[in-house]
Formats: sequence, C-alpha cells, structure tokens
Amino acid sequence: MNFDTFLMVDWSGGNDRGPTPKKDAIWVCAARDGVADAPVYLRNRQVAESWINTFLLDEQAAGRRVLAGFDFSFGYPKGFGQALTGTDDPFAIWDWFENRVKDSPDANNRFDLAGEINAIFPGIGPFWGNAMKRDIPDLPRKGLDRADHGMTERRAVEQVAKGAFPVWQLSGAGAVGSQVIMGLPLLARLRRKHNVSVWPFEPLTAKVALVEIWPSLIAQAVAETQPGDRIKDAHQVLLLARTLSALSKEDLAALLDVPKTVEGSILGLNHQDMLASAAMGPPKPPPLRNDCFAMPQGAHWTPVDDALTHLQGHLSAVTSTQMVSLVDAAGCFLAADAVAQRAHPPAPNAAVDGYGFAGPATDGTQQMPLVAGRAAAGQPYKHDVPPGYAIRILTGANLPNGVDTVVLQEDVSASATEIAFHGPLKRGANARNAGEDMQAGDVILRAGRKLSPADLGTLAAAGVGEVTARAVLRVGILSTGDELREPGDDADVGQIYDANRPMLCAIAARWGYDVVDLGRAPDDRSRLREILDDAASRCDVILSSGGASAGDEDHMSALLQGTGSLALWRIAMKPGRPLALGVWQGTPVFGLPGNPVAAMVCAMIFARPALQVMAGGDWQTPQGFMVPAVFTKSKKAGRREYLRARVEDGRAHVFGSEGSGRVSGLSWATGLVELDDPAQKIVPGDLVRFIPFSSFDI
Repeated sequence: MNFDTFLMVDWSGGNDRGPTPKKDAIWVCAARDGVADAPVYLRNRQVAESWINTFLLDEQAAGRRVLAGFDFSFGYPKGFGQALTGTDDPFAIWDWFENRVKDSPDANNRFDLAGEINAIFPGIGPFWGNAMKRDIPDLPRKGLDRADHGMTERRAVEQVAKGAFPVWQLSGAGAVGSQVIMGLPLLARLRRKHNVSVWPFEPLTAKVALVEIWPSLIAQAVAETQPGDRIKDAHQVLLLARTLSALSKEDLAALLDVPKTVEGSILGLNHQDMLASAAMGPPKPPPLRNDCFAMPQGAHWTPVDDALTHLQGHLSAVTSTQMVSLVDAAGCFLAADAVAQRAHPPAPNAAVDGYGFAGPATDGTQQMPLVAGRAAAGQPYKHDVPPGYAIRILTGANLPNGVDTVVLQEDVSASATEIAFHGPLKRGANARNAGEDMQAGDVILRAGRKLSPADLGTLAAAGVGEVTARAVLRVGILSTGDELREPGDDADVGQIYDANRPMLCAIAARWGYDVVDLGRAPDDRSRLREILDDAASRCDVILSSGGASAGDEDHMSALLQGTGSLALWRIAMKPGRPLALGVWQGTPVFGLPGNPVAAMVCAMIFARPALQVMAGGDWQTPQGFMVPAVFTKSKKAGRREYLRARVEDGRAHVFGSEGSGRVSGLSWATGLVELDDPAQKIVPGDLVRFIPFSSFDI
C-alpha cells in the first residue's frame, strides 16, 4: 500500500462556475513526499474529468502509484442498492447513476433523477431539497416533509463523523447529496479507463486507488494555516494532499485498515488526532531564550572552555523537521533515529565466488557431485541441495537450503558434474549470516547525525527510503562599518575592502547551510535596525562582523543591548577577544570581531559548533594532534592563543607575524596551533596541539 502521488479532489454538484477561481467549485491538488503542487481550479465537471484522466494517465506512465481522494460519499446507507438495483454491490449503484445522469456545464438532471428514485420507495423520500423553481414529482423541498421511506438517515460512518451531512440532502448549506449523484458517474468511468482499486470495497492492488475523503477532519488545521489570499476549498485540498503524502507507511496503513462495507468509509475517520497533528506539520522548536548567551554574573574575562560549555548547554535546534527521500538526504541532520527496515544481509549469502555445500569439510581430498544450476545474486536457487552435493554459487547469492559453507573457486578443480578440493574447511566459511551487519528494527544512525555518503549507503542497505531530517539552517551573513567597500570597487586610503563577508559566506556554505548574504550595514543605528528586522524574517541565525565591542560606533552591540538580550563576552583568547551575542526578534545573532583573522578564528571556535547544534546536529569538538614545534614562543598566563600554522615534515611551523592585520596568514596556514591558558615557553622540539582546518570542516 505504498503510494507516490496523492491527489485530492473537492467536487461540486453545481453548474459551470466561470473562469475566475471561486469557492464552492471544483479544486484539485497533488502532493508527493510532503510537498504539494499549487491547487488547480476547474470550472466545471467536464473540464475536471478531462484534467483528472490526463493526470492519472501521466502518473501511471511515469511509474507512480496514485491515491486519489474525492470529497463525496462512495455509497449510500445499507439497503439502498438492493432497492435501486436489486443488489448491495456499490458499483452497481455507480453504474446505475452513470447510465441515467445527464450533465452539461449549464444544466443537469440531478433533481428530477432524485424524484424518480424516491418514487421507487414507499412513503415520501428519502431524497429531499428541490432547489428548482418548478415542483418535481416525489421530491420534497424540506426534509421534514419526508416520511415512511424506509431508509436510515445516515451511513454508519456519518454517525461517527459528527457534523457530516446525510447523502439525501440535495441543496442548502452543507448539502452533499448533489455531489454524490454527480460524482458517482465520474468514479464509474474512472474504473473503466484506469487500473483502479476502490477503498474500502477492494484490496488496493491497482496502480490507482480511489478513496473517500472528508476535509472537515482537518478543519482546525485548515483554519489556522490558510493564507488570507487563498480560497478555503483550495487550501483544504492542498493541506490534505500534503498531509497524506507526508505520512509514514505505517500511519497510512492504519488509516486504510477498515472493515469492508457496502456503505463505504471516510479515510482518516477515527484517526483525527493523527491527521490533525500531521496537518499542522512537525512541532516547531522553541525559540532561543533571550538569556541563552548570558554568562554568570561577575565574569569579566571568560575562558574559552567556559564560553564553549555555556553555548553547548544553552543552545538547541531552531529548524523544523521534514521527511526527506534518501537521494536528497546527504548533508542533512537526522531529526529522529533511523531504524533498519530489514536485516542486512536479509538472508545468508556467499562472500566469494565458489561452490556451496553443507559443511564442514574434513582433512584430505573432498569430492562432491554438482547439482544442476547455480545460485547468483538476484537469481536464487529455488531447490534444496542434497547432503553430499555442491552447487555453483556466486558472490552475494543467497545460500540455498542445504548450504552453509562456500569453498573459494580458486581452491577447486571442477568438471561439469563434480568438484574436488583439499580440506579442511570449517562450517560457515566464506558465508555471511543473515542480519550479521544489521537487524530489522535496529537503530542504525542516531538523531543529530549529519548524513554522509557512507551513511546513505548504510541506510539504503537497511531498506530505509526516507528519513526524518532537519530543514537546512538559514545563516545570514552581515558586515558592518562605513569604512567598508566591495572588493573591486574604488576605495580611498581611509577605506578598506570587505574581506569578512565573502569569507564567512563561503565558510557557512562549506558547512552545508543555506547562506543569506545580508550585504553591508553602515554605521547608522536605524538602518542597521531595518536590516536586522528583514534578516530575522529570512534567517534562522545571523553572523555579523564588526560593531561587536562597546565603542561609540559599535551599533550592533547597542541594538542588542536594547533588546535586553546582549551578552558582550570578553573572551580570554587571542585573536578575537570581543563577541557580542544576542537575540533579535527571536533570531540569534553572533557578533564577530571586525578583524578578518579574528572573525575567522572565532567563527571556527564558537560559531561552528553552535550553528551545528542550531541546525539539529550534535556538538562537535575539533580534533587536533600533537606535533613538535619548530618555533619559539613565550606566552603569558590568562588567555588562550591560536596561531596560524602549518605542518611540514611532521613539525608545526607558525606564520611569521602574530598580528591580526596580516590576513594573508589565513591563506598560508593549513590549521591552528592552540596554546592553552597557562603561561608557556615553547622551544623547538616541544609538542604543541595542531588543529587542521579540516577539523573545522574548512
């Protein structure tokens, strides 16, 4: 019961509605994997039937299975079919209506037909709601005028679906009877033209499944998510299509698991909570608290480790979750544990090309007759291998019954009918056990993991076709300062080129995030406020550089101070002492130093692990290794230092100048030498910790 495409149809029993989209008309919407197309307005039933036929043909030609939902009853209360057609078969009712309904864009005979049906029954009814100006024999205008017709008012499902209208009412607010009469002929024709199964009357084995839907099951979600410029009917087919297409296979199977009934059923009835939750989408992570960056009172100079520990303990994911197909999942962060859908390998199989038999094989020469045929990957041998016999088997082939051991073909002399080899060979040699790698139900990758190409291979081998992943983190990059100019533009001696923004944009992109280039902000507090307002609406986190200290022109710090969220950290490190952190309209802001060297070092040390957590990943500490130094360095106590460095011949060399203004040192270096907080005197040969840029994913 796996479906690729979900098509939802909001039907209508009325006449042509004209070219302009309207409510109470026909709307359709298709969705796949939780992503919906734009809703389509169809002005009348003739246009709609043509569109639906073309859509189903195209989907089947593309090899996709379709679940098509229609918002009208597929059946009538029990006993109606027997009285109308002489059988309870619901398809006989469909065919009866198809043969008698006359329909054009401007007129149809639904009211007259309902009167003719009423004449079959005793008393008055069951249909009512004549909306024509003329009287129609046997069709009352009001429901209270009916009597003694012998039919129940509602199907069994409508007695459970509170608020659902009965199929007998043809006109008036909420009436669905006309939709049914004008919809069943469509369903009858679809059954003939396409490879169709109808739920819940038939097993869903065909390429197209027709199901009955009732959008009111997600009415609250429709009301809470409907954009102001979208017609309700359009939005509810979009939301229902998107919701059903995003359900897990297990949840969809639960919706479809209902008893067979001649009256039909409503998809999702008795599962309203699950549908409503899915319709509202995954729960959004809570916003970061305004005090998430606030260090304990009294901290003047903050050690690097204290700052990192604080961030690790106070940050959390800020991105939503979504279902992602495996082919699109590389680089995504898992939002839920990935579970093996089946064992790997799923059955015992051969690890080599050779000959399989029931082991073990004892010392000395072994001779065995061969059975006819062979076992190959994807071409299993379907018979038993008798004791004492062998079979030709290729790598990856399932071991046939009677085989548990494989002898390597290079160790065998073989004819067309027998083999010979030297033992001994232990039982199970050159064979893999079922599930020796992974068992069905095993957690194979934990939430928070960033999926690598190797992970995709592991997931695929375990039968996992889609994962619950985090949406890609949107990182805004902003530079501040009147002195900045774009590289390549004219600049006078009092101006500098903006090195930070292209560098930080490239770093964030390398980390796999969706980069939003916010440009340059002048030293103008009101203009910076406008830029931050816009950035907060488009970004999950903002990385700015410059204006992070407490001077007259440090407007970033001043604005964050005005929100009550500013944490102006004076980090006990070199380079990169000032960090301004805060929350602007719910969006976290990292105010990095303006100096490019300090900005890059602070981005690597602080922003990288923090952004990974906010993206839904695990906190990561960069890996370094100890190498002998070839430099001399005398370091004072009280702060950590990061020296631009590179390793040559197994020894650490540092850049000739420690000045933060020497930007070229970033290109020269391949990593950082980290000198811890205590005082140190380094001489050539001393071991120092070298952290390659690759440990920062740069």
